[in-house]
Amino acid sequence: MSTRTLRLILGDQLNASHSWYQQQDDKVSYLIAELPQEVGYVKHHVQKVCAFFAAMREFTAALQAAGHDVIYLTLDETQHHATLAELIADLCSQHKVATFQYQLPDERRLRDQLSRLSLEGVAISAAETEHFLLPEAEFPRFIKAGQHNRMDSFYRKMRKRLDILMEEGKPKGGQWSFDADNREPLRKDDLANVPEPLCFANDVTDILARLERHGVCTFGKAQAQLLWPINRRQAKALLAHFCTVCLPNFGRFQDAMTDQSPLGWSLYHSRLSFALNSKMLHPGQVIAAALAAYEADDAINIAQIEGFVRQIIGWREYVRAVYWVNSEQYDAQNFLLAERSLPEWFWDGDTKMRCLSQAITQSLDYAYAHHIQRLMVVGNFALIAGLSPDEVEAWYLGIYIDAIEWVEQPNTRSMALFADGGWVATKPYAASGNYINKMSDHCQSCHYNVKERSAPNACPFMSLYWHFLAQNKATLGTNPRMAFPYRTWDKMADTAKTETLARAQAYLHSLNEL
Repeated sequence: MSTRTLRLILGDQLNASHSWYQQQDDKVSYLIAELPQEVGYVKHHVQKVCAFFAAMREFTAALQAAGHDVIYLTLDETQHHATLAELIADLCSQHKVATFQYQLPDERRLRDQLSRLSLEGVAISAAETEHFLLPEAEFPRFIKAGQHNRMDSFYRKMRKRLDILMEEGKPKGGQWSFDADNREPLRKDDLANVPEPLCFANDVTDILARLERHGVCTFGKAQAQLLWPINRRQAKALLAHFCTVCLPNFGRFQDAMTDQSPLGWSLYHSRLSFALNSKMLHPGQVIAAALAAYEADDAINIAQIEGFVRQIIGWREYVRAVYWVNSEQYDAQNFLLAERSLPEWFWDGDTKMRCLSQAITQSLDYAYAHHIQRLMVVGNFALIAGLSPDEVEAWYLGIYIDAIEWVEQPNTRSMALFADGGWVATKPYAASGNYINKMSDHCQSCHYNVKERSAPNACPFMSLYWHFLAQNKATLGTNPRMAFPYRTWDKMADTAKTETLARAQAYLHSLNEL
């Protein structure tokens, strides 16, 4: 009678510290596989696919070096299996498996798929990923389904729970958030001091050839020498680089944008999200390293470390809880009834709007953009232009190297598009071009004039913002946080309103030409 166990490891489950690997067992085999279904459920950035496949390959080598038996299958071996379930059933039969085990996927799509798995004569069980700081069983204590849940309240509870930046039960520095101190744009003198990002040169030519051989449809700029970390050693090096080089100015410039420096794509950001979301790094490990740097380096003040801590134990854990508590309802959310298709330049960055051209071209070049580019440039435009949440979400899920549905769906559908009507944000994050002009230098060299609302060369953000408010007044007009912009709109002269709306309509009818 067979006693062999097969354990599945998904591409975002590369956690070397998992309890599975603490003991060697010659009756246990691990399965890591490049899957046709995973490269096809949305159109992915080519660097994203290469990074996950390369990281999976490196994790396989690490497990094998530690004495574990690993079955690694490339697309060459899995191409004839339409689904993961088919592949698992085939392998269980081939290897006479008695027990199949998997770690709970962090995407509802995959979790549903594996929960329906039925293997004749094979026992099936699921384990935790042992990665996140808040267990799923506790989500209902923190997040209520179908209603607004304040991230700030969640964050405070997590700070207390984990005893991070706390002194005698109170927040270190006398306040919970120093966000108001972290909103500086980059001045000319600041540009000369932007640090060189730590980049790697991981050879993925074989993966690129394999993707081409199997006709995998991707987009974005391919890199034969991938700059992203693909193993634990590189991920830890990137973490150390952030703590020593970037953290002293991280919070200060975390909202800034520039196209006046070739380093504008990276600035002071950690770029650790891929390593975290693939689980090469544990959030506790990241926080511990950042806190140690803060304690050792007087150049890192409380505003810098608090801003980073909030991203990891606040926002990251919060969106995961929101995702799972609302998971069955999320796909249907379209509160503002947005339905326009994405403009063609979402796929090539070829737009005269400097801020969007910069954010999208950067994303195509590096599979990366920082949170303000994602929210207040691309997301803001998608919101005020009324773009379809389904299309926008698929684009975000495909283009960013760190994009996995649990983190991308709440960030896109909730935060950027207000499609849930307020589960995350208390108001739409709609803004005119003034915000972008304040936080960037993009407007200085733009084809459009950020000072104009209705002129032929008016900034599209200016006219579309007011059009968005006018179109959604019945829905948003009673929101207390929208009172000020609606008062401003109501006081505007009728002629100015008419001309602004006419300019917006002209832009909406020619989105591809903007």
